[in-house]
Amino acid sequence: MKSPIKKTIHILPLACIIVSAITAILFLLVAYKILEINITFFTAFRIFNVALLILFAIKRKSLTVWILISIFAGAEFGHDLPEISKNMQFLSDIFIHLIKTIIAPLIFATLVNGIAGHNDLKLVGRLGWKSILYFEVISTIALFIGLAAINLSKAGVGLTLPENAMAPVTAAKAHTWSEFLLHMFPENIAKSIYEGNILQVVIFSIIFGVAVARIPDSYRKTMLRFTEGLAETMFKFTNIIMYYAPIAVFGAIAFTIGHLGFDILGSLVKLLATLYVALVIFLMGVILPLLLFLKIPIKKFVQAISEPASIAFATANSESALPAALENMERFGVPRKIVAFVIPTGYSFNLDGTTLYLSLACVFVAQVAGISMPFTDQLILCFMLMLTSKGTAGVSRASLVVLLGTLSSFGLPTTPVFLILGIDVLMDMARTTVNVIGNCTATVVMAKWENAFDEEKALTFENVD
Repeated sequence: MKSPIKKTIHILPLACIIVSAITAILFLLVAYKILEINITFFTAFRIFNVALLILFAIKRKSLTVWILISIFAGAEFGHDLPEISKNMQFLSDIFIHLIKTIIAPLIFATLVNGIAGHNDLKLVGRLGWKSILYFEVISTIALFIGLAAINLSKAGVGLTLPENAMAPVTAAKAHTWSEFLLHMFPENIAKSIYEGNILQVVIFSIIFGVAVARIPDSYRKTMLRFTEGLAETMFKFTNIIMYYAPIAVFGAIAFTIGHLGFDILGSLVKLLATLYVALVIFLMGVILPLLLFLKIPIKKFVQAISEPASIAFATANSESALPAALENMERFGVPRKIVAFVIPTGYSFNLDGTTLYLSLACVFVAQVAGISMPFTDQLILCFMLMLTSKGTAGVSRASLVVLLGTLSSFGLPTTPVFLILGIDVLMDMARTTVNVIGNCTATVVMAKWENAFDEEKALTFENVD
């Protein structure tokens, strides 16, 4: 006979699902004024729902579950106490600051160790051209999906600019090919680390790794011991910081909802829905078939990406998910030498979610402005956006600034872009998540291409909490 405690543990997940579903339905009915409910009762019911989810997280003792439930708790807090929530961004900023201290040393250590540790410089060259080829093909598919989605939904047609549409935003300067190529190479590695320029850190680490691979074994082994120890230390450092992640997620979501409110969707719900549907189509129509073709265990892959993806969604920042992505994909069966090269490089070149968003957003701007853009013009503009977006994946909501600068360089009005400001945080969550998932997928593709994927590790993968 089962004890009452064990029976409660089994019933708890079902209770959470039922209560959460009822809460969501009631919220929609109240929002669209289909049903009137006593405000005090409805607030108490929502708080009960959050309390039930927190109890479930305590029972599961899973960091991923805690992160996901922090999203719901933060949304409720932001909705009920907006004035307090507007001052809670510092909670997520602390997490971002801590994570940023890890990025450069982790990329440096893993790349140098991956390149010099195997003494196979031909592998670096092969991974380089294979990765770039894969990145460009997948990014181009994402671009066309974004174009098709916005042209079908016509989300910008008929929208009216709000009164505060002229709020000032700093426009970015569009890069030429020569400027982009020059910007890839660091002039001062300390400056690159300080500015968070991932691409320059990657270039420096690759050249440094090649140099280490070419020095005598006595010196090379010393450097390899140092970089391997640094990488392991950074992973442990990450594990410690991750215990703070639920608090950071709670603060980020509470700040967002408290500042913008749920009504921010309003007339822009169609645009938001267009992006989310397009991203889902990309994941289901491109990423999933690719994984199935490669015979990757889908359930285990979802487990492997669940933590970095949920962090990326909650913080809208790719950098915050980088350590978890590096560690999980290695435990999933992708060799460290491939993970260490592909993911950091993908942060600059494999921006699937950002590319899709930019192609969608530029046509949306033209629709709101009432400008008819032939398909050829749309393609030219979007390919330019792909160029100017390189290296922006790790910066929260930098895509909006890039979009403004590119539109200005093409002579298109930038005023309609301000319509996106209200929901950009919600859009950034989705596109950043797809960026992270796309980069995790790229490591598996490269491992399969190199015949280096460990099937056994993938099948036995379990999240470590």
